[in-house]
Amino acid sequence: MKRKIKILLTIPNFETAGSKKVLFDLANGLDKEEFDVSIACDHNKGAFFQEIEKLGLPIFIIKTTTAYRPYFSLARRMQPVVGFLKKHKFDIVHSWHWSSDWTEPLAARRAGAKFVYTKKAMSWGNKHWKIRSYLAHFIFTINEEMRSYFPNKKNQELVPLGINTHYYSPDHFPSKTKGRSFEIVTVANLVPVKGIEVLIKALALINDDTVRLKIVGGGDPDYIASLKTLSKGQGVMDQVAFLGKQMDVRPFIARSDVYVIPTLNEGRKEGMPMALVEAMSMGVPVLGSDISGINFVLKDFPYLLFSPAAESELAKRLQEIMALEVAERKALGNRLRNYCNDHFAMEQFIENTERIYKNLVH
Repeated sequence: MKRKIKILLTIPNFETAGSKKVLFDLANGLDKEEFDVSIACDHNKGAFFQEIEKLGLPIFIIKTTTAYRPYFSLARRMQPVVGFLKKHKFDIVHSWHWSSDWTEPLAARRAGAKFVYTKKAMSWGNKHWKIRSYLAHFIFTINEEMRSYFPNKKNQELVPLGINTHYYSPDHFPSKTKGRSFEIVTVANLVPVKGIEVLIKALALINDDTVRLKIVGGGDPDYIASLKTLSKGQGVMDQVAFLGKQMDVRPFIARSDVYVIPTLNEGRKEGMPMALVEAMSMGVPVLGSDISGINFVLKDFPYLLFSPAAESELAKRLQEIMALEVAERKALGNRLRNYCNDHFAMEQFIENTERIYKNLVH
């Protein structure tokens, strides 16, 4: 009987990590006849961890990264991770950590495992990213700009993240009908780079009290407080609802007329924004700021992009969507959903990942 390939998927946690749903679907979808899949994370906090447990896969609560300093004791301090990887005889360690940590690939190499990582954030340039990439046996990139980060790395491939288009489907919810109000929704981990203030200012510029904005997500309390203050100052507080973090965002997207992702062109920006892809898969019209990651997902829909931090341009784009008939908005949503099925379907993502795993081992 052929030995299964042992895969360890690592992620900091299932509480704040943006790729937790992708990892869930990957772990669930890998062919269990060929792959023996385990998961490692730092802690078991967060409601989504209970969903991970339902997969019935081995889950190890262990921190697979190690603080660099002091360097003279790093090898000794890494030993628990090396020993853990050796004990379980993992063939491949696939990291979903967002950071530039290079102790995880070093530990994997010392344990005799192949190390791969998915490059999720657009941060780049420091020496730690370069060390991490040098030590990796393979790098998954998720948008076209990232490929240029590794000019000398042959073992890399653009593998866009996949989405379960059966789960994120409008078929699970009643069709949106023309109502008195026009509903905008955004879903984000609320930190300043997400640019939600741009969306609030655009709402004020539209100057129509029948327009409603729903902000789904938790995050930085100071930033959220500043957004509420801004909403009041712009005179749109009654039009804005802060709904907090939600386990299932689909009902909020399904009830909306348009989804907006207004991320700024600074900081970590967006690698491949899955909340945007989720909205597209739900058959809802979308608008996004023209930055890497977002413009990769919407590269065939340039008319749905607006300049980052340009609230007047965003207001104009929103008014264009508002001017469409319900049937026209539905037709646009259907085009976006079909695009997801063709380019970001989970089945294609898993097939590409399995192929790379097999090539690495064999």
